[in-house]
Amino acid sequence: MSPDKKQEILDSFDEFQNYLNDKIQKGEKLGLSEEQLAKGAERVAEYLKNHEEPKNTEEKLLQEMWKVSDDDEKHKMAHTLVKLAKKEGN
Repeated sequence: MSPDKKQEILDSFDEFQNYLNDKIQKGEKLGLSEEQLAKGAERVAEYLKNHEEPKNTEEKLLQEMWKVSDDDEKHKMAHTLVKLAKKEGN
C-alpha cells in the first residue's frame, strides 16, 4: 500500500472503518469465518499499535484500550471491531 493511501485511511476513523469493511467483505467472499476475520482484525490492531501513531481520538482510544487488554480481551475487541465495520459499511 502506498504511503499516501495508508495516510488517507488512517486520517479519518470513517475511512478506517470503510477500509475494514471492504476487507471484511472480500474475506467473506473468500469464505472466511467470523473467527478468521477477527484474527485478521487482531493482526491489524497489533500492527497499528506497534507502527502507527493515532491520527484521531477514536484511534487513540482504540490504541490505549488495546495496550491494556489481555489476549482474551483483545480477541473480543477484534470481534467487536469486525461487527462495527460491517454495520458501518451497510
